[in-house]
Amino acid sequence: MLANIGIILGAYVGFRLFERYKSSIKKTPHSPVKDVVKDNDNNQLIQSDLENTSNNNIEKECKHYYKVSVVALGLTVTNYFILFPLLTILSVTTLFYVCFPIFKRAENALLNKRINNDFLTATVNILTFAMVYYPTCAVQALIYHLAHKMVYKSKDMSTKMLTDVFVQQPNKVWILQEHIEIEVPLEALNINDVVVVKTGEIVPIDGIIVNGMATIDQHALTGEAIPAEKGIGEQVFAATIIVSGKLHIKVEKTGVETTVAKLGEILNHTADFKTSLQLRGEELADKVATPLFAASVLSAPFIGMSSATAILFSAPTNTIKAQGSLHTFNHLSLIASKGILVKDGRALERLTQIDTVLFDKTGTLTHGQPEIGQIILCGELGEDAVLTYAAAAEHRLTHPIAHAILQKAAERQLRLPEIEDANYKIGYGLTVTLNHQVIKIGSARFIISEGMTLPTAIEVAMARSQAEGYSLIMVAVNHQVQGAIEIRPQIRPEVKQVIKRLRQRGIQHIAVVSGDYEQPTKKLAQELGLDSYYSQVLPQDKANLVEQLQKEGRKVCFVGDGINDVIAMKKADVSISLRGASSIATDMAQVVLMDGSLSHLEDIFAISGELNVNLRHNLLFWAGYGTINIAGNAFLGLGISKSILFFTIAFSFGTAHAMHPLKQLEQKKKSLKDMLF
Repeated sequence: MLANIGIILGAYVGFRLFERYKSSIKKTPHSPVKDVVKDNDNNQLIQSDLENTSNNNIEKECKHYYKVSVVALGLTVTNYFILFPLLTILSVTTLFYVCFPIFKRAENALLNKRINNDFLTATVNILTFAMVYYPTCAVQALIYHLAHKMVYKSKDMSTKMLTDVFVQQPNKVWILQEHIEIEVPLEALNINDVVVVKTGEIVPIDGIIVNGMATIDQHALTGEAIPAEKGIGEQVFAATIIVSGKLHIKVEKTGVETTVAKLGEILNHTADFKTSLQLRGEELADKVATPLFAASVLSAPFIGMSSATAILFSAPTNTIKAQGSLHTFNHLSLIASKGILVKDGRALERLTQIDTVLFDKTGTLTHGQPEIGQIILCGELGEDAVLTYAAAAEHRLTHPIAHAILQKAAERQLRLPEIEDANYKIGYGLTVTLNHQVIKIGSARFIISEGMTLPTAIEVAMARSQAEGYSLIMVAVNHQVQGAIEIRPQIRPEVKQVIKRLRQRGIQHIAVVSGDYEQPTKKLAQELGLDSYYSQVLPQDKANLVEQLQKEGRKVCFVGDGINDVIAMKKADVSISLRGASSIATDMAQVVLMDGSLSHLEDIFAISGELNVNLRHNLLFWAGYGTINIAGNAFLGLGISKSILFFTIAFSFGTAHAMHPLKQLEQKKKSLKDMLF
């Protein structure tokens, strides 16, 4: 046996020397690294490409060795029953090939003066190889590569959590030079340039409005529910959208200096925390490797080499990693069938520990499109007439408020007349001609700018609505205000039931977090029966709030959307977003509700509980197996053959248990094939 060990190690050393020789002759005297360093603008992009290439290579390597391990097992088992020289040579060669990467990792462990799972597995492979237990060695190699393949699959789901904040930014912008609009590349902008931004376009910079008026959707950045009206002298931010109007903006900050870029920078500073976590199976592997190796060595003189080697089978670290990943992957498949995307499987483990749920207000507890509240009258027209005029004027527009007005008119089955002429006053309101009457629809600022006075009833209603977080759209006919339409945030219909279910699951603290004013946030919290509310919370303060709750010993789940939620999502123990969220939030969250319904929170928590029970049972099962195997070899002398049979039975049972979630899916066979091959 010692001679065989020497041959194996000699072959390994020979191949390693050959590898290093090949590596040395491939090196060129002129490295492109210097050019990469000089080109600072492209440095991050190149680094990202290199990392992606490396990840792809690792994935291909895992799949390759796993498949060859299956072939090696088939060859060694066949050779066990059919002795044929060429088949033996092929079996041994293939077996050494699949063991080679295990030996390399063991070498690295020794160089770092560590006895870990890789070293333990390599020891088992060398001993079984040397004792001509080829099928046993092949099984060990197969489990090892399967474990790495499945663990890599689990990790790969969370490697793309971060995304570029600037993916939606335009490549080119229009600037004003000597009263002429000129298109230039975004990176060519300078401070004090005047940028021209029109309806539907994204603001590319932070700056001050020097000309024009517009309605701006700042929800993605600030969380505000209703678009803000802005005019000369007011500040605008990159990544916000011009809903209506046209602006000339004097550039104050560009690129990495903008507010949205700073949010991305803060996010990158927090990136290492979760990505540096190791899977529990890997930690367990390193902990049990040293004592088990010592027990095997010390017991060898008393129980024999076969039983001592078989004791090393009692460290089911690769199996725990493989089947743990299998459990996670299959539960992810189950939850995906319900229209839920889980990017990080570890989130399912953490959900069972959650005792606090924070909901973002706008776009999460409420819909992006508002609803119509009261119709306030102050003239001769009735509610239907006021609503008809507003809907007729707005019916060609596409913003959320127009949709809400048109939907209300449709509910009342109102017939909308054709307008004769329309003139949109940028940013504030709309003027149309209808049956020789001039109709003006818009904000209070628009009505006042048109020379009209707001009736007392409207002023009272406006004060009340603003206190409750609502807004009013004025309707004037022939220069006389006839009424106003109240615009209210629309609570998602499933929210109350979701909160009830969270209570039933034992969630202790449920709260709403919003950038809106206190009164509307407080009212929403009271209406939904929440434990608390946090109003006028800035983006960075959302993350601080999460940290504060965590310092109090709470496990926090943050449910939200928008760039302003991303930092809080990263800080939270679990983060969840909806499909309607901005792209960075969707890419960032660990869990994405693809159909935009909060009702799936119950499914997430239920499957999370099931997964954690199964993972716990998996650990206990293999701990029991290890104990029985050690006792069997120490006192009964089971040896390698019986131990590997025992292991195979246990592995088959554990794998079948891990596959149980797929029984709930219609395409079980297809899912299994995709996962393994």
